[in-house]
Amino acid sequence: MTAPRSTTPGSSAPGSAAPRSTPRFSQSVRLVAQREMSMRLRSKAFLISTGILMFAVLASVVIGGLVGGMSSAPKVSVVEGSSVATTVQAIDGLDVRVAPSTDAAEALVRDGTVDAAVLGADTGSAASGASPFTVVALDTAPAGVVQALSIAPTVQLLEPSDQNPLIVYFVALAFGLVFFMSAITFGSTIAQSVVEEKQTRVVEILLSTISARALLAGKVLGNSLLAFGQISAIAVLAGIGLLVTGQTALLGSLGPSIIWFVVFFVFGFVLLASLYAATAALVSRQEDIGSVTSPVMMLVMIPYFLVIFFNDNPVVLGIMSYVPFSAPVGMPMRLFLGTAEWWEPLLALVVLVVVTAGVIALGSRIYANSLLRTGARVKLADALRG
Repeated sequence: MTAPRSTTPGSSAPGSAAPRSTPRFSQSVRLVAQREMSMRLRSKAFLISTGILMFAVLASVVIGGLVGGMSSAPKVSVVEGSSVATTVQAIDGLDVRVAPSTDAAEALVRDGTVDAAVLGADTGSAASGASPFTVVALDTAPAGVVQALSIAPTVQLLEPSDQNPLIVYFVALAFGLVFFMSAITFGSTIAQSVVEEKQTRVVEILLSTISARALLAGKVLGNSLLAFGQISAIAVLAGIGLLVTGQTALLGSLGPSIIWFVVFFVFGFVLLASLYAATAALVSRQEDIGSVTSPVMMLVMIPYFLVIFFNDNPVVLGIMSYVPFSAPVGMPMRLFLGTAEWWEPLLALVVLVVVTAGVIALGSRIYANSLLRTGARVKLADALRG
């Protein structure tokens, strides 16, 4: 007769399965983040939309450079050795061709070589204070030539700006639109994922292995990495496009703003992603997502409209630079305009990081206390109390 085999406390009996070990917090976060990223990268809609966005950014920069390069200065002809020739050649914005005589200068106009011939005015016109030039054109008055030869009044600016207003508007539009689209797209994805797991009760299985905070951290981390990768790709493509098209001056002034935009976007998106996940956990149906996430969406839309309508207002941009929800757009614009001191981006970044940490703590509490409550919408006060 065989004696029974004894087992020591804590050891597994022969033939029994080994006890399942609970993953650490960091492992849980990594697994959830990998799952979120894998699901998004396998989505054809996400890949196609990202490809279209990348192509649109590169194409807009290249086309803008080509159009700018095709705009040439008006071509004019002058008579060699005349006093007018010396004056016209010193004027910026004109492509001057020298002809041996007045008839030769007019012949260049007739054959289309130049847009107009610039000759000296008669003595009576010059003495009466009129323009010292006579512009000879073929069939229509050349506006570009006339504007270049006109005597403009002296303009004194109290607060001069080195940037073209049209370029400032497009830069503001680009910063606002990229932040708006990325935050809305990935934030909505997080919200839909939270409600889907809650509605199908998959979250109950997940919470049997990992904590709610690890689940939230993994979702935010995975989508933040994808959003950060998309923004970085846009920044790189924009830089390449500016270099290829020879817009090095614009790249030099815009480069620091793009770098700071990426830095601020990282923390700003984490803040918004935490809010999206926390508010979505309050409901159990996809139809209710819009009602609970609309306040967060407003926080994304307000900076977009402010930077579009007040891109040249130093007071509004200054306030936006220190408000956490608008700092990713406001501070890069101030850096591009040259109205921010060197220490201001660092101070604004510290404010953003501190507020983001507080929002993450608050959002994780709401998320953990609401995730297993199904049925009616969970009140915010109940979610905070637990």
